[in-house]
Amino acid sequence: MNTISSIRSGISRRLSRSLVLAGVAVAFAVAGISTASAQATTGSVFGKAPTGYSITVRSPANGTGRTVTVDSTGRYSAPSLQMGTYTVTLKQNGQAVAEHLNVPVTVGRGIEVDFDCSVLKCGEIASK
Repeated sequence: MNTISSIRSGISRRLSRSLVLAGVAVAFAVAGISTASAQATTGSVFGKAPTGYSITVRSPANGTGRTVTVDSTGRYSAPSLQMGTYTVTLKQNGQAVAEHLNVPVTVGRGIEVDFDCSVLKCGEIASK
């Protein structure tokens, strides 16, 4: 009877270890799924522009986009843009002053688009 008892306890220990290892494997799999779903699915446009101006980032393909304000340090950022090609427009008092055409936004990356009014003569539309 001792032999049967020791066989049962050996099987029980192996089964317990297997269940623990299976639980750990499931935990890692769930962590991997949540990490994968947290990966970036959008990109951004950022850069420098004159303080007090606004920047409109718009997709000519579907019309989506947004307008952001240039901060007091002369920087702006338009995050969470879907992949595609955008027109980035510098505006003063709601009027277009300069624009960059065909700006590519790729997933997980940002692209820098700067506006330098001393070069562009910010009173006129200047396409790049």
